[in-house]
Amino acid sequence: MQTLKASWYGFEKHWTWYRRNWRATVVTSFLTPVLFLLALGFGFGSQVRSTELLGGMSYPQYLAPALVVVTALQGATFESTYAIMSAFLWQKTYVGMVATPITPAQVLYGQVLWIGSQLVARSAVFVVIAAVLGAAAGPGILWSVLAGALAGLAFSTPLIAYSARLEKPDSFTTVFRFVLMPMTLFTGAFFPVSQLPEWLLPVVWLTPAWHGIELARGAAFGTLGALPALGHVAYLLVLGAAGLALGVKYFRRRLAV
Repeated sequence: MQTLKASWYGFEKHWTWYRRNWRATVVTSFLTPVLFLLALGFGFGSQVRSTELLGGMSYPQYLAPALVVVTALQGATFESTYAIMSAFLWQKTYVGMVATPITPAQVLYGQVLWIGSQLVARSAVFVVIAAVLGAAAGPGILWSVLAGALAGLAFSTPLIAYSARLEKPDSFTTVFRFVLMPMTLFTGAFFPVSQLPEWLLPVVWLTPAWHGIELARGAAFGTLGALPALGHVAYLLVLGAAGLALGVKYFRRRLAV
């Protein structure tokens, strides 16, 4: 109970800042995924015919649940790299927090709670807009909000642990170019992974993006079986828990007083 209360104080710190500065993030948080849907779903998608590969759906309907996951992963990446390093090195927010009775682990838990809440809020707003635009195949798309948040956190926690080990942000460019970008483009969001070379599929299956997209799209289309859903959720939970454990280790090492 004490850990939960202390972690909530960390969350409250982020919320206090956000209430005053939300305008600085509204475009990247809420407008960017809508522009993706308009440009690729209704723009480029107007040239894509519905086929069995798309589950018989229009391209905007095929794309919408996957975009929930993709944009959640993109948001999680930003929140788990420069924001973490800033709190350690530049603003030294974490240093100030552990000067109170809050422990390094509780600082991390508060950060993860904040990131998770951001992912849920961004995903929910996007789903509402997608439904208004006619890109929702049915009420099952609501489950993509949870799928996006789960996939985002599964990628976020290992990345937070990695960021906690760094003294300079130089390698973040590598993460964005060679991890986030390929994971965005080649894990089934914009076209079925069956179109990829077979040797690449095992790599795709290891990514949280693929598991999140499969969950979101399967729930949206009503084609998700219980066993596959359990497998996807279990993989994402294990990945997120492993990242959280590593994060606790490096936060304690970095913030030990």
